[in-house]
Amino acid sequence: MNTLNTKSSKLSDIEVHMRAGEFEAARASLAALLEESPDDPELHYLTAVCCRYLANYDAALESLGSLKRLSPDHSRGMQEQGHLLVAVGEPRRALEAYARATQLNPALIPSWRAQIKLLAQLKLNAQAESVALQTKRIAALPTPLLHVIELRAQGKLLKAEQLCRRFLQTNPTHVEGMRQLADIGVRLGILEDAEFLLESALQLDQGHVEVTVDYIQVLRKRQKHQRALEQARSLTERFPSNPQFRSLFAIESMQVGDYPTAIENFDRVLQALPDEPATLTSQGHAFKTMGNQAAAVDNYRRALAANSRHCEAWYSLANLKTVRFTRDDFNAMQSLQSDPLLVSADQIYLHFALGKAHEDRDEYEASFRHYAKGNELKRLQSRYDAQQMADEFRAIQHVCNASYADRIARGGCPAADPIFIVGLPRSGSTLLEQILSSHSQVDGTLELPNILALAHSLRRGDRLSNESHYPAVLATLTEEQRVAFGQQYLDDTRVHRAGAHYFIDKMPNNFRHIGLIKAILPNAKIIDARRDPMACCFSGFKQLFAEGQEFSYSLHDIGRYYRDYEELMTHWRRVFPDSILHVQYEDVVNDLEGQVRRILHYCGLPFETACLDFHATQRAVRTASSEQVRRPINTDGLDQWRHYAPWLDPLVHALENT
Repeated sequence: MNTLNTKSSKLSDIEVHMRAGEFEAARASLAALLEESPDDPELHYLTAVCCRYLANYDAALESLGSLKRLSPDHSRGMQEQGHLLVAVGEPRRALEAYARATQLNPALIPSWRAQIKLLAQLKLNAQAESVALQTKRIAALPTPLLHVIELRAQGKLLKAEQLCRRFLQTNPTHVEGMRQLADIGVRLGILEDAEFLLESALQLDQGHVEVTVDYIQVLRKRQKHQRALEQARSLTERFPSNPQFRSLFAIESMQVGDYPTAIENFDRVLQALPDEPATLTSQGHAFKTMGNQAAAVDNYRRALAANSRHCEAWYSLANLKTVRFTRDDFNAMQSLQSDPLLVSADQIYLHFALGKAHEDRDEYEASFRHYAKGNELKRLQSRYDAQQMADEFRAIQHVCNASYADRIARGGCPAADPIFIVGLPRSGSTLLEQILSSHSQVDGTLELPNILALAHSLRRGDRLSNESHYPAVLATLTEEQRVAFGQQYLDDTRVHRAGAHYFIDKMPNNFRHIGLIKAILPNAKIIDARRDPMACCFSGFKQLFAEGQEFSYSLHDIGRYYRDYEELMTHWRRVFPDSILHVQYEDVVNDLEGQVRRILHYCGLPFETACLDFHATQRAVRTASSEQVRRPINTDGLDQWRHYAPWLDPLVHALENT
C-alpha cells in the first residue's frame, strides 16, 4: 500500500473515532500523522475539532492558528473558530467568525444556524430574521449545488464546474444552477459566458435579486457601466430602503465618473448604517479619486474607529502614499497579525500596509518581509503561468509579423481619437496621462479594459468553447470586422469622455495587443511608457494590485515579464516603425518641458503651458499614483528600490536572464 493510501486509511479510522466520540484516540492518531505531514491543513483542522470536544481550548486555538497560517481561507476552520468562541463564552466574536465562514463558503448550514441563534440571544432580531431567510434559501438548494458551492470554496473550480454542468444538463432552467456556473466563470475569468448565463437566468426570473446583483458585478467587470448603472438604479427603485442596493448604485455611479452622486448615495447608506466600515471606505475612495485627500483620510479613520480589523482601510491610508502612520497606528496593525478572524484578503491588506509603515520608519528589511508576505498570499490565489505568458508573446510576434503589418496598413476605423499609453504598471504612465489630460483637446479617462475584453472574446471564439483562437484569429479579421471593432471601441468608451477631441486609454497591458489596436484603429497614437527596470519592477512588487497584474506577485515573475515586454515592444517597433513613441520616465523627470513638447508633437497637439502645470489639473485619477501626480515633478521615487537591494536577487537574475 502506498503512502497516500496509508494516510487515507488512517484518516478514515480517525473519522470513525470522531463519529464515535472517541476524540482522545482520534487526536493521538492525528498527532502521529502531523509528524509526517506538518503542513497538511486538514490535519490541523481535525485536531482543533478534537481538542474542542475534549475541552482543551488552548490546544484547539493553537491548532487553528497553525491552520490559519497554512490556509487563511479555510471555511470550516473559520466555522470551528466560531464553535470554539461559543465554548469559551465570546458570542460576539463567535458571530463574526460564523459570518466570515458563510462568506467564504455559503454552503455551511451550521454556521448560518449558529448565527441565527446568537443574534437572537443578543436581541438582534431584525438581523436574525434576515439571516434566517438566507439560511432557508441556502438549505433549500439541491444537494448537487451545495456540493458545487463547497468545491468552489475549496478552490476546486474545475470540479465545481463539471458538477454544475452535469446538474444543468438535467435541470437546464434552474436559475440558481445558472447563477453558480456564472460565478465559477467569473472566478475563471470567463466573463462573457458568465454574462450570458446571468442574462438567461434573469429572462427566466426577472425579479431574482441575487442574480441581478451578480449581473451588475459582471457588467462592471466587462466595462458595461451604463447597463450596470441602469440595473443598480432599478434595484434602488424596487427597494428604496435597502442600504446594500443603495451602496451598489453608488459604486456604479463611481464607475461612470459621477462622483457627486456616488458620495451622496454613500451618505444615504451611512444614515441607515452609521459608521459602516465598508461604506466609509468606499466613499473614501471616491473622495481620493476626486482629489479630496483630507476627506478620504477622515473616512478611512472613521472606518478604523468603527472596526480596527477592517484592514482595507489600513491599506487605503498606506496607498495614499502621503500619510505616515502614528505609533498607535503601527502598534494596532502589529497586534492584528495574530488575529484569528482575519481572512486572507484582510491579511494581504495588512501586510502591504505594514510594508509601507516600516518603509516610512526606514526599517527596510521588515518592510520587505511584509511586502513579500502580502505578495505570497496573493500569488496563492493566482493561476498565473510565466511560461504560458511568454509563449503567448512569442505567438503574437509570429502572427503579427511584417506581412501582417502590410496587410492591415489599409482599412480599419479611421478615427484618431484614442491615445494609448502602454507599458508596465508603475512605469510613469499616470504622470504621462496627467500631463496630456491637462491639454485642452485631451480627455483623461482611466485604465480602460475594452481592448483586453475584445482580445479575450476573440481568444474564446464560440461561446462555451475552451479552444483559444488568439492571436491566430487576428490574421483572419475581415475589413468589415476591423471597422466594426474599432467603432465598437469608440462607442463603448464614450461614457468616460468629457467632449474633448482626443482621449487617453492608459491600460498598461494593451502593449500585448498593439497588433489588434493597429488593425482596428490604425490612426490611434501609442505611447510606450518606460522606467528603469529595477525601479519599475520593485515599485510594482510593493503595490497591491487587486486584479489584472498577476505577474507582480513574485520578484522572478515580474522580472521575467519585464524582459518579455521589452522583447515584444522591440518587435512592435520593428513591424510598425515610427508608430510608437517611447517615453522614459527618468527623462520626463529631468527635462519636463523638453519631453512634454516631444509628446505633444507626436500627438499632433500644439504646446500648452497647462501640461507643465499638470499637478494643478483638477480631474478624477483612479490609479495608485493619484496623489503623486497632484504634486510638481520630483525625483523622490527614482532610486527608492536601492533601499531593498539586499533582498532583490531574484529580480536581478530574472532581468539578466536573457
